[in-house]
Amino acid sequence: MTKWGLVATIKAPATEILDFAAYHLDRGAHRLYLYLDEPNPQAYPTLKAHPKIRVTTCDDAYWNRMGKKRPSKHQSRQTFNATRTYARPPEVDWLIHIDVDEFLWPDSPPDTSVADNLGALPAKIQCARIRPVESLSGDGTAFKGFVDSGPERTKVINRIYPQFGRHVKGGFLSHLAGKMFVRTGMDQLTVKIHNVFLGDDMNPNAIELDDLMLCHCHATSWDQWIAAYHFRLEKGSYRSELAPNAPRDQGGMSIHEVLSAIEADSGEAGLRDFYGEFCADTPELRARLDAEGLLRLCDLQLDTKRRKHFPEST
Repeated sequence: MTKWGLVATIKAPATEILDFAAYHLDRGAHRLYLYLDEPNPQAYPTLKAHPKIRVTTCDDAYWNRMGKKRPSKHQSRQTFNATRTYARPPEVDWLIHIDVDEFLWPDSPPDTSVADNLGALPAKIQCARIRPVESLSGDGTAFKGFVDSGPERTKVINRIYPQFGRHVKGGFLSHLAGKMFVRTGMDQLTVKIHNVFLGDDMNPNAIELDDLMLCHCHATSWDQWIAAYHFRLEKGSYRSELAPNAPRDQGGMSIHEVLSAIEADSGEAGLRDFYGEFCADTPELRARLDAEGLLRLCDLQLDTKRRKHFPEST
């Protein structure tokens, strides 16, 4: 049986951490390598007690043991921990680096597992990319696929997102790149956020694994989205250095520029309109997505899985 695991550097409330862990244990993960970006005394004992979880608190003592100053950017802390984990003697055949708001979902017959999908790959394949679907708000079961590049992309975007769609690549507020499963055992591999590097070779012998999806719970409610908004704008997925959605000479703007302009012009009301067009789980948006073949229904059942794997957490 193919064994797989994940590595994540996490800063989140205890319940969200336990949801994430329980979900992937239920999906058949053999090992979870969880790095708590700050001490979390509510989650740590429960995680520590589980035989399939390796949990580390990234406090000052941890960074001293690593012989380095704590990186200021969370992306740098994530890649350091992921690369360090990959370099350990492997306990799994495949490892993926994902975030606490991302959940692996087999987009294939219900009895096909993550391990089945990975185990079916030819031995020459070293990397397998999992593409994302992005959450709508509401009951947490609805996700949207991204609009592929191609001659019809602009028309499809305008049909689904008529007000702001031209400014947002693929209709996604967060990444379209997805995350990468990597076969273990390669020497000197560097794990980044969306890619891996073997020397100068990016994503060696890689394929797209179409039978798995990455359910990205990027915007589960207006309150959650607006609470994270300023951090994302300054340091996260909306930061200024990210590329525009289209070439500048074609009127392209980065999402940082789009959101900053909306906020400057219309304040929080404008941001709420923007959020509503892309994320509100309305019958109208579901219907538009469904008409384009982009509506995905994935009931993650996080509460149920947490109670199953960590009954003491209730």
